[in-house]
Amino acid sequence: MKRIINIKPTRLGGYALGLLPFIVLLLIYLWASDARLAINPTDKLMPSFASFGEAIQRIALQPSARSGEYLFWTDTAASLQRLFIGVLISALLGLIIGVLNGSIPLARAHLSPISTVVSLIPPMAVLPILFIIFGLGEVSKVMLIVIGITPFILRDLQSKALELPLEQTIKAQTLGANSWQVIIRVILPQVMPRLLEAVRLSLGAAWLFLIAAEAIAAQEGLGYRIFLVRRYLSMDIILPYVAWITLLAFTTDWSLRRISMFFFPWFHSEEGSR
Repeated sequence: MKRIINIKPTRLGGYALGLLPFIVLLLIYLWASDARLAINPTDKLMPSFASFGEAIQRIALQPSARSGEYLFWTDTAASLQRLFIGVLISALLGLIIGVLNGSIPLARAHLSPISTVVSLIPPMAVLPILFIIFGLGEVSKVMLIVIGITPFILRDLQSKALELPLEQTIKAQTLGANSWQVIIRVILPQVMPRLLEAVRLSLGAAWLFLIAAEAIAAQEGLGYRIFLVRRYLSMDIILPYVAWITLLAFTTDWSLRRISMFFFPWFHSEEGSR
C-alpha cells in the first residue's frame, strides 16, 4: 500500500486541488447571500454578484461626477506607486546594509545592533511620528513601508551572507581579490536571488502598512477607498477592492518569482533538490 506522504498529484490534479477551496468558498458565499437577500432584499452585508457588477461598473468604467476621474484606476495607480517606491527603497537598503553586515565584521559590529532594535519597533506605533515629521503626504506613507519591511530584508540577507562557505572568500583572497572584489564578485551574486525571495515574503506586510497609512491620511488609494465607504456598509465596493488587492499582490509575487527563475535558475534548482 502506497503511503500518503509519497503520493504526488499530477500537474492538472494539483491545479484542481488548489482551486477546490476557492470554489467551496464561492459556493458558500452564494448560498449565504441568497439566504440573506431572501429575508431582506436590501441587505448590504452579503450583496449579490449583480450588485458587485454594478458597483465595479460605477467606479471603474464611469468617471466620477465630482472629480471626473475613474476612481478605481486612480486608487490603484496611487497605491501601486507608493508600494513600489517603498519596496524598492527597502530592497536597496536591505541589500546594501545586509551584505555589509554579513561580509564585514566591523560593519556588523556597528550596524547589526541598531538593525535589531529597529526590527523590534512596531511600525504602526511610529506612524503618528512619521505624520508629524513628514506631514500627511506621500513621504510618510512610503516611510512606513520602508521602516516596516527593511529590517526583515536586511536580516535575511545578512544571514544568507553569513551562511556562505568561508572557503569561497579565502580562495578569492588567495587569487588576489581585495575586500570589495570579494563582496561584488563572490557574495553579491549569491545573495541576489535571496533578495527577491525576501521581497516576495515581505509583500504582505508592505500591503498592510500601505493600507493602514492610506486609511488614516490620504485622498486617494485602495486603502483610502475601503475605509471611506465602510461607514456606508458598502460591501459591494469593499469586497471587490479586497479581491483586487489580493490579485495585485499575487501578480507581483508571481512576477518576482518568474524573474528570479529567469536570472538565477541555479538557485531554484538547488531549492528543488532540497
